[in-house]
Amino acid sequence: MIDYVLNALLGYLLGSLPWGLIVGYLWLGRDIRQSGSGKTGTTNVLRTAGKVPAAIVMVLDIAKGTVPALVGRYLFESNEVAAVGAGAAIVGHIWPIFAGFRGGRGVASTYGGILGLAPLVSLLFPLIGAVLVATTRYVSFMSVVGVPLCAAIVCGLALAGSTDPAFAWYALFATALVEYKHIPNIRRLLNGTEPRIGQGGDRPATG
Repeated sequence: MIDYVLNALLGYLLGSLPWGLIVGYLWLGRDIRQSGSGKTGTTNVLRTAGKVPAAIVMVLDIAKGTVPALVGRYLFESNEVAAVGAGAAIVGHIWPIFAGFRGGRGVASTYGGILGLAPLVSLLFPLIGAVLVATTRYVSFMSVVGVPLCAAIVCGLALAGSTDPAFAWYALFATALVEYKHIPNIRRLLNGTEPRIGQGGDRPATG
């Protein structure tokens, strides 16, 4: 049990590192949560600060999920411990203790967890995301549709015995969190008011 607790704590603390907030201050000299979606994730950094800082934040946010997944698999030698740590990283990213519990929506950290848990499976996810973004130019659509689609793939592989069931539980948990945090985006997508890539970064934060 101590392995689960330690890796969950590691995951949550790593997830709580507000890289979007830090990079936003270094790049723009202000809190990026004051603009766009009001979040600290890659999408809002892209809208408010540009491609380079967004790429930096994306890599760092992916690492939040990857590190506890690898620690669980190779240090604690347990796929279940790895999945718990990766899940805790998403919780930390969304509700970071180091940033007043106001973080991002967890998509990059979700992918980071899959990257650490099942590297070969994770190769599919950028392809799915790229197709969804290229055809719609909505990053939120990629998240809302792509994450559960990828989770379905992981669950299918687990049912077929091709990957560990713990990874499927992680994928379902991550999907629930991501969808919950995207409820406002889903409403705007349905209403036709969701900003596309490159739009909305200069508007007051909507939360």
